Amino acid sequence: MATMREVAEQAGVSAKTVSRVLRNDRYVSDAVRERVTAAITDLKYVPNMLAVSFRTGRDDAIGVAVPDISDPFFAQIVHSVEVEARGRRTAVIVTSLGYQPEFEQGTVEALLQRQVSGLIACPISRDQSYLSPWVQRTPMVFVDRAPTRLTADCVIEDDAGGAHLATTHLLEEGHRRIAFLGDAHRAPTTMQRLESYTAALADGGVAYDDRLVYLGDITASAIDQALARFAGLAKPPSAVFSSNARCTLAVYPALQRRGGDGMALISFGDFPMAASLEPSVTVIDQDPAAVGKFAAERLFTRMDSPGKRLRRRTVLPVSLTERDSCKERVGRVTGQRRSPSASPL
Repeated sequence: MATMREVAEQAGVSAKTVSRVLRNDRYVSDAVRERVTAAITDLKYVPNMLAVSFRTGRDDAIGVAVPDISDPFFAQIVHSVEVEARGRRTAVIVTSLGYQPEFEQGTVEALLQRQVSGLIACPISRDQSYLSPWVQRTPMVFVDRAPTRLTADCVIEDDAGGAHLATTHLLEEGHRRIAFLGDAHRAPTTMQRLESYTAALADGGVAYDDRLVYLGDITASAIDQALARFAGLAKPPSAVFSSNARCTLAVYPALQRRGGDGMALISFGDFPMAASLEPSVTVIDQDPAAVGKFAAERLFTRMDSPGKRLRRRTVLPVSLTERDSCKERVGRVTGQRRSPSASPL
């Protein structure tokens, strides 16, 4: 098997220069990079990354910690980070934090103990101060939610603006009884969306009714029970605002199961198949690919230029993607498209 020294001799450079090419160092000239790459290919050289880790004290890898990699939103963030990392020949180590805050610290620190070069994370607990010793030597970028009791970069979406936009859209469609559904974890993003939903109702002259708000488990049975409770009200809702894509994936089939008392639906967060369902789902598009791309780019900038002054908090805009679920009630099987009638106050 070829060695780095043999690659260096064939390319006419030092072993250190070969190492810099392998790290995708931006200060290596194109001509030198081409010679080294050609020698690596010709000699079929495979770098010993364990040896590199021993020399540098770090893996040529970054860590990504998100609540649930099966969640469509976080899956797209991870994919986007991987695309950016691939261009840097950097590996990505991904871990799921789950939704129990008490496990966040242990899971994240286990990842950092792998000596990763940087970390992208979505916090689930209310205190990230445990990362203070780590952030001094490991660049970090937080996504979707800002860290608390810790100074670090974060890229988040316009939760308040998106929830206001979603609720206003339903009001403009004629709805006056709009239910809000979220999961039991009461994440800061969910609570901010609930607050903005309430504000949008007020702006539209509609009184807030806490009987139309569900924050709980999003299992099939729990969502069925929540919708049954809504339907049993003297003035039931005609529309549902689902606070995230994970919740929508439980709400949509529940509405279909209920058939005749289906409701209009809007989701905070797009997801695969949302445009292909019948009716297709109107969404507030967070563009998680853009979130992941920005986070990765910012992380690599921090890794390359540790002292560079950059804005710590970045808020990315969201947009409304209008489809059929706000025009045709989910669960109706009449074979005709119908505009939802407004429920009286």
